[in-house]
Amino acid sequence: MRRCIAALVAAMALAPTARAADDNPPRVFRYSFPAAETGFDPAQISDLYSRTVTAHIFDGLYHYDPLARPYRVRPNVALGMPEVSADFKVWTVRIKPGIYFADDPAFGGKKRELVAQDFVYSWKRFFDPALNSPVYSGFKEAGVIGVEALRLRAIQGKTPFDYSIEVEGIRALDRYTLQFKLDSPRPRLIYTLAEGNLFGAVAREVVEFYGDKVMAHPVGTGPFMLKQWRRSSLIVLVRNPAFRETYYDAEPNPDDAEGHAMLARFKGRRLPMLDRVEISIIEVSQPRWLAFLNEQFDLLTVPLEFAGVAAPKGKLAPNLAKRGVGLQRIVNTDRTLYYFNMEDPLVGGYTPDKVALRRAISLATDVSREINLLRRGQAVPAQTVLAPGTWGYDPNYKSENSDYSPARAKALLDMYGYVDRDGDGWRDLPDGKPLILQYATQPDELSRQFDELWKKNMDGVGLRLNVIKGQWPEQLKMARAGQLMIWQLGYTAASPDAQDGLQTLYGPGAGGQNLPRFRHARFDQIYERMQALPDGPERLELLHEALKIVTALAPHKYNVHRVITDLTQPWLLGYRRPTFGSQFWQYVDVDPAHRPKVK
Repeated sequence: MRRCIAALVAAMALAPTARAADDNPPRVFRYSFPAAETGFDPAQISDLYSRTVTAHIFDGLYHYDPLARPYRVRPNVALGMPEVSADFKVWTVRIKPGIYFADDPAFGGKKRELVAQDFVYSWKRFFDPALNSPVYSGFKEAGVIGVEALRLRAIQGKTPFDYSIEVEGIRALDRYTLQFKLDSPRPRLIYTLAEGNLFGAVAREVVEFYGDKVMAHPVGTGPFMLKQWRRSSLIVLVRNPAFRETYYDAEPNPDDAEGHAMLARFKGRRLPMLDRVEISIIEVSQPRWLAFLNEQFDLLTVPLEFAGVAAPKGKLAPNLAKRGVGLQRIVNTDRTLYYFNMEDPLVGGYTPDKVALRRAISLATDVSREINLLRRGQAVPAQTVLAPGTWGYDPNYKSENSDYSPARAKALLDMYGYVDRDGDGWRDLPDGKPLILQYATQPDELSRQFDELWKKNMDGVGLRLNVIKGQWPEQLKMARAGQLMIWQLGYTAASPDAQDGLQTLYGPGAGGQNLPRFRHARFDQIYERMQALPDGPERLELLHEALKIVTALAPHKYNVHRVITDLTQPWLLGYRRPTFGSQFWQYVDVDPAHRPKVK
């Protein structure tokens, strides 16, 4: 709590930047993250908050239209859409000339132009074993010929990764032409090319100049640059003076009146419209909520505890409406879940008794009570790993995952020998040893409420739950190392494809995106076959088979898809939550003339 209050004070101390007395005061956008970032090197991050920052510093080849729904991919630094071979194995992209990196000492005082080779280097970095990239498996799946062999050469030879060796799969054909050659068809590679928060252009000079401190020195060609960083407390970005001439343009859907109004208002405005972005890390909900009410933040994703106050029955509260506050509510492209470490001797494994234990835990989990009591109705039950809005998601699909039946849970536990053998009131393992579920969680008040509810669920079927509290970034490190038994977290879809969700269970990604370390030969075969198929009935049939495998073996317990309620101050203009990707800062404006002066 003390750190969160300090962060709030820091946010308030920064607010006078909006009080400039001249005729052109800076346009400053202020908001908060509810959890800490980990750093800003695209090859070394995976968390949402770090990726939100890198999305605005680094440029991807493509990006998502800010107004089209559900999504439309458009060229960013690419000169048009890619040329793709009929078999989806060769992708050729031309880059716009005259794009420059932000000025940085790494360049020795010279202007540094973006070239195709920067994307070659950036791709290879995900394969460098020294970086241990948490998203390495996702890039490996793209099937770019030769890069994995380069990684194995470094591992087997115990030598540094050799970036100078050219590989067939990703080459700069000339200064501005980039070509990918893949070992298998990849009809949806465009989504990876649009993830500028990860596959954004990184300059080799910057990485070599800063070495192991590169996480704190992101240098890109994007609209913003990092000005200040106090880890887990404050992130400040400013407009990149070297950012190319880019003007607001979008393609809203024909029936999107709000989108067309935004387009009419901003079309032709030079981007970014903001001068500065200030992000405070405030993990406790109440200070974050109060800071918005006190006009210290321009945007707030409403904490669950205050959803009923901000938008009772989904309608903006009259007191907020009177102040001109704006409301946006969507079912987010996410899913929350408990994962079970499949290598853990207690909850892991694929034998019937271990599967029964995980399924009993799932059946004992009252998701409806979580939604109604803790989430204040701000969620819908999740049936599978698929997120709303992604390909293959069916809102009418029903699986056993969402069933709540303590009676069935008890029957399963009894059947497989998880009974109370010593008379202490708690179930034991079939061999008589204690059965204690070790559940990792965070120390904030909202997490405490979730913990209490889940403990009550487990108490109801005689399972003892031990709650272990810790900071989220540290727990993420432990999860990647396979050191947590059970952890609850949320995943927001990074792309419109189902593969994004299935990746969290793909065997070769164990220790990276696959935190539960789930390994299943048939699931992996399905995953790999789906990668090569275009969207259609055959791919959908395989997807349904994969979902049945996951439901049966229960490496995850899916809880909810969250309803997100965003509030905007009346002086924040043009905000619309991105469906995919994390970019929106360059598309919003702050009217300093209508922002109240700080007293």
